[in-house]
Amino acid sequence: MKRLVILGGSDGAISAFRAARRLGLTTVCVDMRADAPAVPEADEFLHVSTRDVDAVTAALRELDGVLGLLAPGSDVNLPALAAVAGRLGLPGGLPPAALRASTDKAYFREVCARLGMAGPAHVGGPAVDVLREAVRLDFPVIVKPVDSGSSRGITVCAAAPELAAAVQAAAAVSPTATVIAEELVVGRDLCGEAFLQDGRVALLGLSDRVVAPPHVVAIGHDMAPRDPELTAEVIRQLELVCAEVGYTDGPLNLDLFVTGDGVVLIEMGARIGGNGMGEALGLMYGVDTVAAAVLLAIGERPELTPGPARHASVRMLRADRAGTLVALDGVRAALDLPGVADVLVTVSPGERVAPLTECRAKLGYVLASGTSAGEVAGVLAAVEDLVRVGVDAG
Repeated sequence: MKRLVILGGSDGAISAFRAARRLGLTTVCVDMRADAPAVPEADEFLHVSTRDVDAVTAALRELDGVLGLLAPGSDVNLPALAAVAGRLGLPGGLPPAALRASTDKAYFREVCARLGMAGPAHVGGPAVDVLREAVRLDFPVIVKPVDSGSSRGITVCAAAPELAAAVQAAAAVSPTATVIAEELVVGRDLCGEAFLQDGRVALLGLSDRVVAPPHVVAIGHDMAPRDPELTAEVIRQLELVCAEVGYTDGPLNLDLFVTGDGVVLIEMGARIGGNGMGEALGLMYGVDTVAAAVLLAIGERPELTPGPARHASVRMLRADRAGTLVALDGVRAALDLPGVADVLVTVSPGERVAPLTECRAKLGYVLASGTSAGEVAGVLAAVEDLVRVGVDAG
């Protein structure tokens, strides 16, 4: 039996379980939550916290045929990935500097500064230190945990009196109670998904974040071919950073701004992006990028030759109010629409749901592609007409 172990059962891991199945692998999900969204996708389940490296290592030593490890969709499981892969001599691990750049936003800023790249003035460290030093920054300032995800604990402060509450909120969701405060970067806010091979960016997709004010959490992403000069500059910076941290092969998720002065990288994660970003990159180039990450995790070299670039979009399924999900209708009809690649649902009727103010509150997502932005927008509009979310607020 050939086994792939996937650390974490979040919705961001579902596509990896499905890709592994397509490749004929038996999948093992490791998570402390037996009700995590991806658990039903796995062939086997280890009810162990991914943070408990000793327990995970011991459990995997009892399994035959473990070929590799993967930690998609979130940075939170990357430390365990590196530690367990190292102990068991498995592929899929990360160089120490690449791991740190993925899980410590302050360290990532240090790497960019070493390379002479533009970036916001910032202070990072324990909450008390950040609160003392951040008043010297130019406001507005964005305050974040250095090592948490899902848009948790992030606050934009217009003035110094707002710092105390923001720093406290960020520290509360940081596993290490460590915070970073940065001067707010203003410009075009882009997300990115990339795949490296032999130290070069083989694939890059840049997407506009779609939001529904007043909330700042993305309800979708529109990935499209970009200006060649912009693409070349992002690739240049990514390859410099990855060379600096020793990351040569694998998926990469990133956030960046395009300002009047150029490209500013904000953060990166050496893993498949969540919220459908990994799949969107594959749709853009006609390459199964999630399967490519699976192959790399078991020590095989994936084929990454891109086809003609297309437009690809993700839209989150979401509830308009808190309550109990009673129905999610129209999914099958939406799947049958031309241009719809997938409608991934991560909840079931009877579960509690909430409005999408954090990434983890989504009910799933829709993936669509086409030859133009207008074509994809039409597909998404048709999906929105079909899919209905019923919530009992009682």
